[in-house]
Amino acid sequence: MSGIESGASGKRRSPERTVRHGLVEQEIFDHATRLFAERGFSGTTLQHIADAVGLTRPGIYHYVKSKDDLLSRLLAEYTEDSATQINAIAARTDLDSPSRLREIVTLLARRQGEHAARFRLIIRSESDLPNTLATRYEQSRHAVLRSLATVIDRGITEGAFRTVDARVAALGILGTVNWVAWWFDPDHNDNLDAISHQLADTAVAGLLDVSGRQPVDGPHAAIAAIRAQVDRLERTLRS
Repeated sequence: MSGIESGASGKRRSPERTVRHGLVEQEIFDHATRLFAERGFSGTTLQHIADAVGLTRPGIYHYVKSKDDLLSRLLAEYTEDSATQINAIAARTDLDSPSRLREIVTLLARRQGEHAARFRLIIRSESDLPNTLATRYEQSRHAVLRSLATVIDRGITEGAFRTVDARVAALGILGTVNWVAWWFDPDHNDNLDAISHQLADTAVAGLLDVSGRQPVDGPHAAIAAIRAQVDRLERTLRS
């Protein structure tokens, strides 16, 4: 709208009001994350959140429709956005498989460090999630796992990664990265960029094929590479 947005009432907001709305909304998200973590989702009311932000109960409805709406937006911002970004990296054709994996792990580790409180909240609130939110959350989790496993599987086919169970490898990487939300501490001079890159390098190094195979391009080359591996295995068994 050329710098003007519409509010909940349908009236247009000036750029200044739009900025203020965004800042208040982010403050609501931050306080809601803290209160949900402290009290649990069922033990937190919109009045608790309004009081923490300094809004009246009617005032908070200018920003969120309900407690479920607020949690839905917190989930969407964290899990669904992550799934979309990771899927986009997995689909990139300008990167090889190790580079795709490195980009994905770096992104995941950085998000865990930047939004640690929100991730911990999601984990602790899983049993309290309304059915529709629980379904969306599970779909996003599976989408992330699927994209990561696809990248690993493609790397195996290309000959860049050694032969492993791609799903198990993906689960292992996600388990490692998810722990960042518990141990990362910026107050103790933890460098999130350095941590993210180190975890990404470790993930890639753990999968790289160092047997001397050359990366392959295309299904026919992949089949030829597999046949060569079988031939080597048969020679080994006969020796």
